[in-house]
Amino acid sequence: MAIKVKAVEKMQLVGRYQGQYRYQMAAEIYSSLSEKKVIAEAATRSGISRGALQAAWDACAQVIAAWATEGHSVPVPGLGTMRFGVNATTVATVGEVSASLITTRKVIFTPGVDLKAELKSTAVNITCYDRHGNIVRRVTSGDDGTVEDPDKEPDPETPDPENPGGGDNTDDTGSGNDTGGGGGTADGGGEDGPTFG
Repeated sequence: MAIKVKAVEKMQLVGRYQGQYRYQMAAEIYSSLSEKKVIAEAATRSGISRGALQAAWDACAQVIAAWATEGHSVPVPGLGTMRFGVNATTVATVGEVSASLITTRKVIFTPGVDLKAELKSTAVNITCYDRHGNIVRRVTSGDDGTVEDPDKEPDPETPDPENPGGGDNTDDTGSGNDTGGGGGTADGGGEDGPTFG
């Protein structure tokens, strides 16, 4: 098995490389599996009836949603933890702080140890397309398999590829968790950022 990634040559319309063609990578999504199919497969693997498994699935989803809205970091069995957070614009003085600074609300998913190990060991296959849609190269990953940790503060010494010139116009703030942690996180954003569905 491998993660399939597309690298497409696109004209940059904004930012440092405005007016230049550059290759942008994004993971390819095969399709969205239905909940019904997931339940059916899990029932087959576990020997539990579909009805019982569906009831347990629904109950877990309700509990996770309820506790996450209370500010808890909630375990998703076998996968990791999830919590809610916000992106907000920074301001210079406390008098400027208001709810209108919140730009988005989001779900932050932190994979568990086993899921991280699985992702780290999975190959990445990259197909490169030029600006005309022609395949010009295929690459197999040679990276070290580093898995992003959404609960880790970004290293101030490492330049942010999304904001190469620096500057601080957005905070990525989580809602905290039940161990007193939380605070700033970096989830990468865009279509490849962590999601929970």
